[in-house]
Amino acid sequence: SPGKPTLYGSLTCRGLSPEGTPEISASEGFLVGEVTKGDGKLKFGGFFLFFTFLQITCLDISSGGGLGVSASTDGTMKIWQAANGEIRRLLEGHVSDVNCCRFFPSGLVVLSGGMDAQLKIWSAEDASCVVTFKGHKGGILDTAIVDRGRNVLSCSRDGTACLWDCGKSSCLGIITDCGSPINGIAVGTADNSLNLGTPEKAPSK
Repeated sequence: SPGKPTLYGSLTCRGLSPEGTPEISASEGFLVGEVTKGDGKLKFGGFFLFFTFLQITCLDISSGGGLGVSASTDGTMKIWQAANGEIRRLLEGHVSDVNCCRFFPSGLVVLSGGMDAQLKIWSAEDASCVVTFKGHKGGILDTAIVDRGRNVLSCSRDGTACLWDCGKSSCLGIITDCGSPINGIAVGTADNSLNLGTPEKAPSK
């Protein structure tokens, strides 16, 4: 359903076995089922996801759980069926490494950011790139989607975080300029209340 958080995990290479096979561990909730010198197989929630070893930079699962998207150092992304790992679409358009990818709440659109400093929006249905945002002067390291996806955020190696309008395909402004790379960005809900705690004794009437 729209607004439902997506699922993230990470893989860590802890060295090589005597046979030369990478020893891989996964973050909580994920299990590494099998690893060979060429390929790996990752298990989550009973589903197997197949990927080319040492090329994946980011993974995301659609809000409904039916589709997955993976970004790679070869400049491409793949959309696959979460139930069996079958590749459904190949997304091509970034010039260099794709650092981040995530589904919009609808599960039908994908947002990506790459080392080519481009932010792209893709159709998961036909693999077309519907919007390309340009403005960063360094590789994009992370993205965030505001609400249902009318606006998106990106942060970059150039030290800036930008807010973009998807409908107008334009940058609404630079939110911050840190002067050094910004590695992550997130969106949350802030209210105007101030929690003062609970009194030790109830006030007298």
